[in-house]
Amino acid sequence: MIEYLLLAPLLTSILCFFTRTRKQVETVSITGSVITLVFGLVLVSEVFKYDIIVTWQNALFADAFSGFMVLIVSIVGFVASLYSLGYMGHEFEHEIIDDKKLRLYYSLFHIFMFTMLLVGVTNNLGLWIAIEMTTLVSALLMILYSTKSSVEAAWKYMIICTVGITFALFGTILTYFAAVNILGETGNALNWTSLISVADRFDPTIMKLAFIFILIGYGTKAGLAPMHTWLPDAHSEAPSPVSALLSGVLLNCAMYGIIRFYTIATKSTGEAFTSNLLIIFGLLSIGIAVPFVLLQEDYKRLLAYSSVEHMGIIALGIGFGGMFGVFGAILHMFNHAMTKSLMFFGAGNILLKHGTKEIFNVSGVVKTMPMTGAMFVIGALAITGSPPFGIFISEFTILAAGFSHGHILATVLFLLFIIMIFAGFFNNVSKMAFGMPKSGVEKGEISRWTLFSMGILMVFVIVLGVYIPVPFYEMIMKVVAIVR
Repeated sequence: MIEYLLLAPLLTSILCFFTRTRKQVETVSITGSVITLVFGLVLVSEVFKYDIIVTWQNALFADAFSGFMVLIVSIVGFVASLYSLGYMGHEFEHEIIDDKKLRLYYSLFHIFMFTMLLVGVTNNLGLWIAIEMTTLVSALLMILYSTKSSVEAAWKYMIICTVGITFALFGTILTYFAAVNILGETGNALNWTSLISVADRFDPTIMKLAFIFILIGYGTKAGLAPMHTWLPDAHSEAPSPVSALLSGVLLNCAMYGIIRFYTIATKSTGEAFTSNLLIIFGLLSIGIAVPFVLLQEDYKRLLAYSSVEHMGIIALGIGFGGMFGVFGAILHMFNHAMTKSLMFFGAGNILLKHGTKEIFNVSGVVKTMPMTGAMFVIGALAITGSPPFGIFISEFTILAAGFSHGHILATVLFLLFIIMIFAGFFNNVSKMAFGMPKSGVEKGEISRWTLFSMGILMVFVIVLGVYIPVPFYEMIMKVVAIVR
């Protein structure tokens, strides 16, 4: 099933590239996304049944954490492909892009899906290769429009993330060096399934250095401060469906890498060392996001800085530790993926309607685009941690973990930061949503596809705030057991 899951987006990408018309490429894309989603859900069910699946000579595997990541990638990828029908269709109809660029977009979209799924199911330190692949493909999607600002953002993204991924490579090599001393020079010394069983015997000094390199390296890709500087430009310039994937899924993939290494390093270094580093970087990320959210003038950059904040919250939850801290962090990964994708979809609709990313040039969205405006406002409340939405539950759980484990100062700072971010974020959104519409902006939605995709995500945002389905809860608890 793992091989089929990886083959589905790969073959879809190839077919998209060789199609001739818009209708053909859209049909192939949505069919491939549905198949990928089905395979993803089947893999999740198999993981529930067998706990761990290993295949392709131990190179690929899936446990509960892998299944959790596959679930996020599959759902957001499917919904983003639906949204693309309306968003990219609008760009095509208004001659912003031509047939060639439309085919290129869908082809790269599914390659991007393949690389992110590979991150979740690779069974060795070759995770580094999969994450580097995500960088290369997503950079090509950023420059789809070939504007000066998009090319500049893509180059900045490539340079900063390549430097970061080099640090991660050093950490990977050091981890392998520590493993070789125990397991010998075999292929098993690269596999998660082998490493975790002997991690308590690794040299603590080597693993401390390895984890520092990993945290800085993958933290760069995850958007943790102060390595986050690429993120606002990249997310602002990419097409909105891609921005949703970058923020909702790709950042989680990098955080997944950090957490995988955290589980190994903690067994040899002790929990205090790794946890304190995550708390420091988590608080720094949340704190740095505050002034940029308060003073932001570009709504897509506003969402990007919000992502910096939420990656910090996930790091903080893992750093606080315990069942509540890890549970809150894992749940937050899913909640953020759904809610931030919803916000970027709403921002995409607003951009197509108003033709600007400047906050002060947008007003009255709830009047000109009633459905988009309503979901955008609800999404804003959800992403800032307001009850009764999912992110409130995960943030509250992390706060409880911080207080219960004695991290009083860090928890108080966390609480103050998210209060300030709520005030700044919703102040900016209210300027866009309410008031009199700008002259010349006609009333009407962009597409039924964009509304339908936003509606799907809205279900997750609302339901997970009041009820966590039992199978989903059991999956998260299995992930908590792996991380702890």
